[in-house]
Formats: sequence, C-alpha cells, structure tokens
Amino acid sequence: MINMLCDKFALTKQGAKDLLQGIIFSTLADIALMIPVGLVVMVIRDMLAPITDGININLQLSKYIIMILITLVILFAVNWMQYKSSFIAVYGESANRRINLAERLRKLPLSFFGRRDLSDLTNSIMVDCTDLEHVFSHAIPQFIGAIVSTILVGIGMLIFDWRIGIALLWVAPISFLIVICSKKLQNKFSIKNIAAKRKVADGIQECLETIKDLKAYNQEKEYLLKLDDIIDNAEKIQVRNELTTGIMVVSGQMLLKVGFATVILIGGTLLAKGKTDLFIYLVFLIAASRFYDPICDSLMNLADIFSSSLKIGRMKKMQDHPVQLGSEICKTNGYDIIFNHVAFSYDKKNNENVLKDVSFTAKQGQITALVGLSGGGKSTAAKLAARFWDVNEGSITLGGVNINSVDPEVLLKNYSIVFQDVILFNDTIMNNIRLGKRNATDKEVIAAAKAACCDEFIKRMPDGYNTVIGENGSTLSGGERQRISIARALLKNAPVILLDEATASLDVENETKIQEALSNLIKDKTVLVIAHRMRTISGADKIVVLNDGYVAEQGTPSELLKQNRIYAKMVELQQESSKWKIK
Repeated sequence: MINMLCDKFALTKQGAKDLLQGIIFSTLADIALMIPVGLVVMVIRDMLAPITDGININLQLSKYIIMILITLVILFAVNWMQYKSSFIAVYGESANRRINLAERLRKLPLSFFGRRDLSDLTNSIMVDCTDLEHVFSHAIPQFIGAIVSTILVGIGMLIFDWRIGIALLWVAPISFLIVICSKKLQNKFSIKNIAAKRKVADGIQECLETIKDLKAYNQEKEYLLKLDDIIDNAEKIQVRNELTTGIMVVSGQMLLKVGFATVILIGGTLLAKGKTDLFIYLVFLIAASRFYDPICDSLMNLADIFSSSLKIGRMKKMQDHPVQLGSEICKTNGYDIIFNHVAFSYDKKNNENVLKDVSFTAKQGQITALVGLSGGGKSTAAKLAARFWDVNEGSITLGGVNINSVDPEVLLKNYSIVFQDVILFNDTIMNNIRLGKRNATDKEVIAAAKAACCDEFIKRMPDGYNTVIGENGSTLSGGERQRISIARALLKNAPVILLDEATASLDVENETKIQEALSNLIKDKTVLVIAHRMRTISGADKIVVLNDGYVAEQGTPSELLKQNRIYAKMVELQQESSKWKIK
C-alpha cells in the first residue's frame, strides 16, 4: 500500500505513511459526524415511544448532556488527529518534495535541461508543489475518507431499510460518474492552462531581461501590447478551465439534492401504505440532511485530484529521468584528455551529429586550443570533456579512465571551467570567488583575484571584497564579471582547465595580464581553450580545427600556418579585420 501511494503520487515513504494516516482519520472524522445524527435519532425515538410503542420513557436531560459531551470529545480527538496527519505532515512532505526534486535535478545530465523550459522547471518546484499541498492535505484524504464513510454508512442505511436506502444512495454513483466522465475535458483545459501560464511567465521574464534593448529601439509599447494579449489569453483559458470544472462539479452536487427529494417521496409513499413506520422515515430524513455533505465535498476534491495528476506527472518525469551514474572513485594516470572517434548529437532522434568521428589528444602540461567557425562543435567538445553530456559513439578518457564510468560530481573535482556566459550570484565578491573552493581563506581568495586582475577594480567598490554585486553581477561590467569567473577557476586550482572564450570580454591590456596569470598556473595541467581571436591562442602548444563537426586540422600553430588551409585562412582574415577603420 505504501509503495503504491509512493508510485501513484510521487511521495516519499514517510509522505505515503502520513497520507495513509490522513485517509484513516478523515474516514473516522466523516463517520464521527454521524454520531450527532445518532443522538438526534435516540431523542426522537424516546419522544415517539409513547406514540409508537405506548411506553412512557422518562427523558433524562443529564444523560443526553453527558452523551453530547462525549460526542464533542470524540469529534475533537478525531479531527485533531486528522489535522495533524493531513495538514501538518503535508507541509513537511512538501518541503521534502522540493528538496528531493532539487537533489534529482542536481544529478540529471545537462541534456535534460536542454529540452526543458527554465520557467517550467521553476513552476514544477514552486507552484506545483504549493498546489499539491492543498491536494494532499484536503483533496485526497477527505475524498477517500468520504467514499469509505459513505459506503459504510450506506450499508448501515440499507440494512435499516433497503427501499428508502436505495432512494438515498442512487444519486451518489451518478454524481461521481458525471465528474469522472469529464476528466479528459478537464485535463485538456488544464494542459492549456499550464502552457498559457508558462507563456505569461516567459513573457514577463523576457521583458525584464531585455528592457534595455526594448527602450533602445522604442519597442516598449509594441512589446507590452503583445504581452497584454498573452495575459488576456491566459485569463480566458483559466476562466474556461474553471468553468468546465465548475459546471461538472455543480451538476453532480445538484443531482444530490434530488436524492433528498426521492427519500421524501419514497419514504412518504411507504409510510402512507403502512410499509414503514414514522420513526424509520424520520431517521432517513435526518440522515439525508447530513449524508450528502461529504459527497458534495468529495466531488470538488475529485476535480482537484484530476488536476493534480498532471502536476504529479510533470514531477515524475524529473524523478524517473535517468541520471548519469558512475564510480565514486576516479584514479587517473595523469590528466591527458583523449577523444577517440567521438560522435555526438543533442537530439538522438533526428540523428544529426554535432561531432562526427572526432579524435585528438589534449596532453597534460600543454595548451590545446579548439578553433573553427561558429557551430563547428568547439563548445560541445569542451562540455563533453567534462561529461556535461554523454557521447553517442566513441569514448573520452581522462588519464586513461573513461569519463562515462565516473560519477559526474567526482569527475568535475578535476576541472576548473570558465564559460563564455558568466554566471554570478547576488552575493559578495568574496563569496562569488570562493565558490571555486568553499573552504578557501580570505587570503587565498584575494590571491586568486589578484592573479585574475580583479584586485584593482574590487578595491574601488564601496565595500571592497564584501560588496554585493547584484543578480548575476548586474553592477559589474562584462569584463569585470569575466575576471571574477576566472578568479573562481584559478582558486579551484584543478588539474584540468577548460576555457570557453574566457577572455572574450576583456580589453587588450587585461587579456594580456590574464594570459600571463594563466601561464603561471597551467604548469603540469591540461588546458583546453576555445577562442575565436587567433592571437589569444597564438602561444598554444596544439591547435585542433573543428569544421562541421569533424577534425579538419590539428598541429602546432606554425605547422598549421605552413599547411595554408582553414587555420591559416582564419588568421589572415582576422589580421585584415584588425586594419578596418571608419571611412
């Protein structure tokens, strides 16, 4: 039962146990609500005894007061246990769910993120988890509790008098059938609703991120009009979604009212014909006034459960997505990186490889540069070297160890990486650099910053190294952000360094300083550099030219210049472009 709940609702084992407890106590709470009905029945029976049985019963007020007090204690105890198991426990499970999702995302390959929208993932972790708090605290326990209690009470009523019992119960299955039959329609509109909300979130985020460009080209009005249309469309879809669900639920609830009428009609007919007595008739009338309330609530809860199935499905896609596994131990013989007939495609279905039969060696103690035209596969090769993705064919080894056999987190301890797109955090400069080595001292951080030519501009900051630099380093220039990311990589001091256009945002003076700093730190290390500016990699030990996914050339800069092919042509074109001037 626990495993079934875990699989069905994407719960932890503790969450499944809490849900089961919530179901049990919700059932008991619904059954307990029939106790007051029983007390009323007892009072009526005693009051009608002189009429129906010709017996005078002395009504003892104290007895009923005691029974009412006992009933109140039972109701309080059951409802408190229901609250504790259905509400308090759910919030703990919600926190665990978010943590588990975050842990799962941490272990997923980058290929997963390449196919998913960032706002969609954010919605799954934040919005979907919040919505599921209501589902697991209210909808599921109370729905199942209402069903079980209704069945048990219904059996009791049928035993009491099966004819009026059928008149009481017949509307319940039909009401549920109305809501169940609308499931496909509800799911259809729910999917559209989720997509529309995601589009709104994307539009707002895009507007905030591109506000400078919109203002620069006087496009604010046009863009906001388009965003208004997106928001209006999302509103219409949500109204349609709510209306569809509401019509079905209200239709089922209206039908339940017919059940009360049939109890009056059938019971009255049987009473008039003398086939039942007044006491039984009154019992059913009183029961009918309370019997349908849990069913009304359960119809709404059933609609919520249908809606939640889509959100649970989105989470299960994350939880069920295969992770990159490997050994927790990585014993390498040196740190040479060898590409051996590597082929790779971001989308295996279309079979369009970005890299095709790529073979080269980046030796330890040397700088190996990857060059070529845009889209040739340079960045892809560098990311494959760090196992951000797994190759489709061939192999990549680090010090003789196939990187696919090593756990990615263990493998990445050997890498310092500087990407072209710098990511910084809304924190101090000190902490942003310290990300490279969490236990680094302030002195080590400052030394890395000086090596990356950061110290000068950091000292000009209001609080120096303790200055908070805003979201993604918004208070810094592009070159300053790039230098902080380089300082972070230098601080890590890993045996393998991957530089993807690491000096692209730097001026000539600082680029030269960075290259000098790197030269001092790459001793006995494997350095893989991606660059478009040929002078940046003029001092490289080896150059690998990638063209249309293939290795077109490889060798030293002087050797490739003598061959007078792609590399030589790129150098020539950049030399010509450096002479460009405004006429």
